[in-house]
Amino acid sequence: MKALRHLLMGLVALFAFAAITPAAQAQTAARCTGKFVNPITDICWSCMFPLSIGGLSIWPSTRPDTGNPSLPVCACGSPIPRIGIASGFWEPVRLADVSVKPWCFVNLGGMKIAPGFNIGQGQFEGPSQIGGKAQNTSKWHVHWYVYPLLYWMEILMDFICFEQASFDIAYMTEIDPLWQDSTLTTLINPEAVLFANPIAQAACAGDCIASTARLPLDVTFWCAGCQGPMYPVNGHVGASIGHVQASRLALARFAFKMHREGLAWGTMGSKGLCNKYIMPVLKKQQYRVQMVNPIPTVSGRNACSPLGASTMPPDAGRAFPVQGEDMGYLVWRKRNCCV
Repeated sequence: MKALRHLLMGLVALFAFAAITPAAQAQTAARCTGKFVNPITDICWSCMFPLSIGGLSIWPSTRPDTGNPSLPVCACGSPIPRIGIASGFWEPVRLADVSVKPWCFVNLGGMKIAPGFNIGQGQFEGPSQIGGKAQNTSKWHVHWYVYPLLYWMEILMDFICFEQASFDIAYMTEIDPLWQDSTLTTLINPEAVLFANPIAQAACAGDCIASTARLPLDVTFWCAGCQGPMYPVNGHVGASIGHVQASRLALARFAFKMHREGLAWGTMGSKGLCNKYIMPVLKKQQYRVQMVNPIPTVSGRNACSPLGASTMPPDAGRAFPVQGEDMGYLVWRKRNCCV
C-alpha cells in the first residue's frame, strides 16, 4: 500500500508538472526584453561620417557614401534666394523596436504595454515543410520612434539642417490592418505581383553583394538585399534564417511602407538641398541601420550597415535565447542640405 501511495503521488506530481510547464514556457516566450539606449555609449558616432561640402569630402570615412551635389554653393527660396553651402552628412533620426511579441517596447527598457485585448500576435515558428524543405517562418512588429538625436544633444546650435522634433512613438504596427494581412497589403503595393517570379528574385543576389560591398542597388527596389524580398510590405517573413536577418528584413519593409504611404520623405541628393521631397519608392541608399538592442554595434565599418547588407559578421552572435530575441535599431538617414 505504501508503494502504491508513492506511485500515485508521483503520477499526480508528473501530471501537475506537465500541466504547468506549457504555461510557464508560454510566459517565458512572451517576456519582453530590452534596455534604454544610452546616447553616449550605445551610439556609433563615427556613423555620422563622411561629411561633405559639394562633391568634396571634408571628413572622410571608410563607410560608403551616396552621391552629393557637385557644386559647393546652393540657393534656396524665392523670389530672393538664400545662398548657402551644399553640405552632406548622416543623421540619426529614428529608433525602431522589432519584435515578434506584440506591444513589446524594446528600446523603452523592455516594457510591455498591452491594451488588454489580443491583437497583432507575432510568431517565430519552424521548421515547416515548404517546397520539400524545412523552413522557419516568422511575423514581426515594428514600433517607430521619432529620435533626432543630434538636435537634442545640440551638437551644433541652431543648425538648420537637423530635424527639429521631440521624442515620440510615431507608429505601431499592431493596430495597422495592412501590416497584419498580406492580402490587404497589396492595396499599397499592387506591383508586387510583377516581381513574384524567379528572374526578379535572382536579381536580389546582386543587390545582396552590392549592399554588403558598398551600397544597395536602388533600381532593384523589390529586393532587401541579403535579407530577402521586399514584398509583401509587412512583417510576415517566409524564410527566417535567424532573429537578426528576419528583424532587419521587417525593418526594411517598414521603411518601404513609410515611404509608400507618404510618412517618410527623401532627404538625399540635389533634390533634398532645400526641402524634403516625396519618395514613394524607397531608395535604400538613403538609410543605414545600427543595432542598439540587445547588444549595440558601436565600432567598425559595418556597425551601421546599409539596408540589405549581410548580417555576417557585424551582427553575428547578437541574438541569443530569451534575453536577446527582441531587436532594437537606430536608423541613420543621409541628409543633403543647403546651409
